[in-house]
Amino acid sequence: MSEGQPPEYGERLLLAERKDWEINQAVLQPMIQTGRGFWVLVIILGAVVAWGLYAWGYLVYWGIGTTGKNRPVYWTLFITTFVFWVGISHAGTMISAVLRLLKADWRRPITRGAEAMTAFALMMAGLYPLIHLGRVWKFYWMIPYPNNRFMWPNFQSPLMWDLVAIFTYLVGSTLYLYLALIPDMAMARDHTDGWRYKLYRALALGWRGTEGEWHKLHRALGIFSVAIIPIFLSVHSIVSWDFAVTVQPRWHSTIFAPYFVIGAIYSGLSALASILVLVRRGMRLQEFLRAEHFDALGKLVMIAGMAWTYFWFAGFLVEWYGNEPVTRELIHQEVAGHLAPLFYLQMGANLIPIALLAFRKVRTTPVLLLAATLLVNVGMYTERALIVIGSLQRNDIPFNWGTYRPTWVEVSIVAMTFAGFALLYTLFSRIVPYVPVWEIKEGRLRYTLRRIGRLLVPTAAEIE
Repeated sequence: MSEGQPPEYGERLLLAERKDWEINQAVLQPMIQTGRGFWVLVIILGAVVAWGLYAWGYLVYWGIGTTGKNRPVYWTLFITTFVFWVGISHAGTMISAVLRLLKADWRRPITRGAEAMTAFALMMAGLYPLIHLGRVWKFYWMIPYPNNRFMWPNFQSPLMWDLVAIFTYLVGSTLYLYLALIPDMAMARDHTDGWRYKLYRALALGWRGTEGEWHKLHRALGIFSVAIIPIFLSVHSIVSWDFAVTVQPRWHSTIFAPYFVIGAIYSGLSALASILVLVRRGMRLQEFLRAEHFDALGKLVMIAGMAWTYFWFAGFLVEWYGNEPVTRELIHQEVAGHLAPLFYLQMGANLIPIALLAFRKVRTTPVLLLAATLLVNVGMYTERALIVIGSLQRNDIPFNWGTYRPTWVEVSIVAMTFAGFALLYTLFSRIVPYVPVWEIKEGRLRYTLRRIGRLLVPTAAEIE
């Protein structure tokens, strides 16, 4: 910190006085030096994944009857978790693409973590159409191409919608993640040896950092940022239409698309905040993930939470005013029936963090932010369970009413996807530079302190 510089400016990452080689070393060191705790975590997560794969094989061998599915609850924990993972994936686009276009520089150190979360969450979501299919060896029936009888698949099937939507989003987000990785792959190539050097040399694609390469990279990232936003909005809209196109009470709603999108942003931003707090502690990245970033991210979570509250209330108000018999029964079950514990957990876990995040101390204290954002995702998972499972328990035919209890097969497979996500993310953070070094260095070029009279004022220059 230079003499006369106000202390609060030293807390800003883009104004921190560190040499380029020091930044490189600070990012590469946690990747290369893995302790015993890392391997213990990998073994535990791998064991959970292995058990989940066994449960999936058990389901394939004995059939879908090994789950708790019944009539009328034919969509259960599988679809609940599918919707949850698709929602989680939206934070990467929100942080990286939207904030990149808005030129919000505070996003720079957290973009890679957000983009990786998007890719891995979509991988987990993509498993569920296959799991829910039952006869997984017939997965190609979901692909929109003419078969040997020149008959196209059923375009009215939500399974096919989900396959196309997730595949498109996964390809786009993975390419977006990889493009921004190329300069840091070259940096890691130049500072490592052995198998890491060979891997990074292949992934860097011969990057040398010339002016032409930087121009093409920025242009490509700008194109992807614009192109991926409509995909980001459409994917969760398609997921909501899986429900809304039916005549099932509480599903047949025109507000579902924006309601699902804003819920996805709320849960996705919360999940990102939780992951950043854990990675910051586990990889000792306190220098790069600072209070300023958690403060800004906490504000986004709070705003998304308020928007979710509005959409939930708008949907509930219309249902209550319509006063249809089945809807009235479902509302009664949620407010005072057997679904009441889940309903009050949903509302408490989603609304309490909004009030907590109004305080800067909560937003900037990692432990408090972690508690608030984990609570949000408990509430959002419960909300998806009430939409998927709760709404199916009642319909227009009273003798067809029913309840649902999950079996060990479903719980094991759901746990497998959570462990699989954590395992992929953990390995990713030790193989790829978690903090985008080139973006931080670029931001430092933009921000300088200029003396105006007796004050040092941070100013930003425009970089084309």
